[in-house]
Amino acid sequence: MTQAAKLGIVVAGHGSRDPDAVREFEELVELVRARAPDDIVSHGYLEFSSPTIAEAVAANLAAGARQVAVVPGVLLAARHAKNDMPAEVQALARDYPDIDFHFGAPLNLHPQLLQLAQERIVEAEATSPATVRRADTCLVLVGRGTTDPDANGEVAKMARMLEEGMGFGSAHVCYSGTATPLVADGLRAAARMGYARLVVLPFFLFDGVLVKRIYAAADDLAEREPDIEVLKAGYLGVHPHVADVLIERAREAVDGRAAMNCSLCKYRVQIVGFEQQVGEPQRAHHLAVRGLLAQDGAEKSPAAPVYTPYEPHPIEAESFRIIAAGRDWSAFPAAHLTVLQRLVHTSGDFDAVNDLYFSPGAIESGIRALLRCKRVLTDVTMVQTGLKRALLEQLGIDTWCGVHDRETHLMSAQYGITRSAAGIRRGWEKFGNDVVLSIGDAPTAITEAVRLIRDHGWRPQLVIGLPVGFVGTRESKDELRRCLQVPRITNSGTRGGSPWAASVVNGMMIDALNQLAGYEPG
Repeated sequence: MTQAAKLGIVVAGHGSRDPDAVREFEELVELVRARAPDDIVSHGYLEFSSPTIAEAVAANLAAGARQVAVVPGVLLAARHAKNDMPAEVQALARDYPDIDFHFGAPLNLHPQLLQLAQERIVEAEATSPATVRRADTCLVLVGRGTTDPDANGEVAKMARMLEEGMGFGSAHVCYSGTATPLVADGLRAAARMGYARLVVLPFFLFDGVLVKRIYAAADDLAEREPDIEVLKAGYLGVHPHVADVLIERAREAVDGRAAMNCSLCKYRVQIVGFEQQVGEPQRAHHLAVRGLLAQDGAEKSPAAPVYTPYEPHPIEAESFRIIAAGRDWSAFPAAHLTVLQRLVHTSGDFDAVNDLYFSPGAIESGIRALLRCKRVLTDVTMVQTGLKRALLEQLGIDTWCGVHDRETHLMSAQYGITRSAAGIRRGWEKFGNDVVLSIGDAPTAITEAVRLIRDHGWRPQLVIGLPVGFVGTRESKDELRRCLQVPRITNSGTRGGSPWAASVVNGMMIDALNQLAGYEPG
């Protein structure tokens, strides 16, 4: 193969603030280069470290490559391999239209990685002077933890294969973050299972902050439980098996055989609990920290986000000029004005604000929650769709409504409650306290929220209860008003509706954005 026809392999790493992780990744790239001498091999990082993936591709092309396989140097297919790295490759394909780009699969549960995990476990067992049967040993496999159940499930699959293949009495899975159980909780649970020995295996490629924390947690457990032997197995690390799998993934990509696990991908098929993410636009989330660390290890200053004040459409601006001049607003607190005037705009009625109730500090609590928790839970999709999309994107706020999900229908039938109430119960289960709850349609949703608050300690950051109707509406709003445990916004009577509930959130998002932009209304 001539130099001009050589394949370019770009090993795309995650990147790390930990120099040990960066050093080991680059040692692995050198091993790939040594084991694929006919290819042009370079490396780049998604986050923090340098060079970036784009810089690695540029170096690869400068060395003569005319087709490039970008291979994720990550273990499992989650957000980085499904969203961020493909976004990089797509941008590169636009920048270099004459180059053939191929995207490889992550390492996944390759047989060679299973063999390497086996080596690490045997090495750990050899450090002990005691002889303990595997049947009396619990393997604790620690994964990274992601928001993708497919990737988390692969960790559990790895644990099961090692448990059966090596004859452990049991295997317990925990995660270093995002997924549960977390490491400390997982180790405590494993210690209560009655085994004489625990082998703690980090399912990680390289050293780093998280691996160090895993080992520290194992040391803490060993100190607390002196009757249990706790062995720390090595992470996968720099090894010919890892290098060979990366090379294999590059070859598969060029041949069109890169196999992603699409059958349980939450972006392609409805997965229990993640139904709303089917077809979700794939947006890279790593751009703010791409190349943050220079090659000499110094940290660059990330560009601060730039916020601009809310700019209404001219017709909207004229409407609010009329609303501001249409009645005396001096009796209302200044913090309430944006929300109140948006409710007038939504209802077309200046008197709509006369029976509004705000618990003390409700607006301030709601704005803080939108900026910190970044999630709005609604009872119906009409509230969700009434939220201003541009504001949600600028502030990075997610929305969730489960009223149409399959599990909500099942819960509704089994418990004899409305789908709106079942959706609120699911939101409590999924997200806990870190939500702003906006109810605009169903009095039963308010009733269920109040029940969870009073009887089960739920503490949403703010509850907006403005349903419209004649059956149970007044009573549910009165019940919310008397619910002293949480900040709340409601009204009396039968008026309200989904547009009202959405308008309250929109008003708070406008105030939040203007505060971030340093805007002071005249």
